[in-house]
Amino acid sequence: MIGKMERVDLREVWKNEARDFTSWLFDNIDILGDELNVSITPIEKEKRVGSFSADILAESEEGDPILIENQLQKTDHDHLGELLTYVSNLEAKKAIWISKEPRSEHERAIEWLNELTSDVDFYLVKIEAYKIGDSDPAPKFTVIAGPTESGKVVGSEKKELAERHKKRLIFWEGLLEKSKKRTPLHSNISPSINSWISTGSGKKGLVFSYVVTNKHSQVELYIDRGKDSQDENKKIFDELQSYMDEIEKEFGNKLKWERLDDRRASRISKRFDYAGLNDEEKKDKLQNDMVEGMIRLEKSLKKHIRNLKI
Repeated sequence: MIGKMERVDLREVWKNEARDFTSWLFDNIDILGDELNVSITPIEKEKRVGSFSADILAESEEGDPILIENQLQKTDHDHLGELLTYVSNLEAKKAIWISKEPRSEHERAIEWLNELTSDVDFYLVKIEAYKIGDSDPAPKFTVIAGPTESGKVVGSEKKELAERHKKRLIFWEGLLEKSKKRTPLHSNISPSINSWISTGSGKKGLVFSYVVTNKHSQVELYIDRGKDSQDENKKIFDELQSYMDEIEKEFGNKLKWERLDDRRASRISKRFDYAGLNDEEKKDKLQNDMVEGMIRLEKSLKKHIRNLKI
C-alpha cells in the first residue's frame, strides 16, 4: 500500500521562526547541506552583527563563513537587506536565504548577485514540510536560485563590459578635451561608452567619427543614409573616390577607401595601428594623433562633400 504525501503548514511544525525553526535547523543542518551539496558546520545561533543578529553562522569544510537567514513567510526586501548586511560584515563566502515562499523578484535578485560577485555564493532555498498519513512531518528543501558556472561566466563578462565602458568614457573625455582646443567639429559631442563618437558633416547620413577598439583606432567619414539607402551610399562613396588623388594630397597621406559592397554603409578612414584603448602609456599621443587626423580628414573632404550631386 502506498500512502499519500500531504503538505503540512510550516507553522504547525515550527510555531516560532527564531525559537523553533532556527534551533531545529541548527541541529539538523546536514539536511540542508545535502540539498546544496555543501558541507556545513553550525557555529552560532543569533550571531550579533552590530545591533542586528544573523540567524545562523556556520562554516564550510574549508573554514569559510556561511551565513543562513530564515524566513517562514514570503521573501521581502527587509530580509534581502539583512542578508547583504550580514554577508558583508561577517565576510561570508556563502549566503543562504531560506523562505516558505520565494518571490520571483527575489529569485532574480539572487541570480543577479551571483553574476555580480565572484567570491560569494548566494542561495535562495524554499522550505516545505510533508507527511504521509499519520507520520511525523518531514522537511523538504528546494534550491530556487544558486550559483552556476554559466552565471559566473555571465557575471565576469558583465564586469569586463563595464570596465571597457569606463575606459571608453575616460578615453573620449580626454580626446574631446584636446579636440575642443583645436577644432569646433566635435565641440557639441559628449563622451560616450560606445566605441565611437560622431558628428555631422553638413550632409544627411555623412558623419565624421572617432573610433577606438582595444588594439587600434581610426578617424573616418562614415556614409549611411539609413534604411534602403545602400545604392545611394555607394554612389556617394564612388563620387568622393573619384577625387581620391586630390583628397589624399590635401590630407597628406594615403586613406583607406572601403566601399563595403556586402554592407549598406561605406567609409573613408585613417587608421592608427600602433595603439588602442588598452595602451594606456600611448593614450596621450594617440588622442593627439586622432585629433590631428580628424582635422586633416575634415579639411580634405569638406569641399567635395559640399559639392556632392546627391
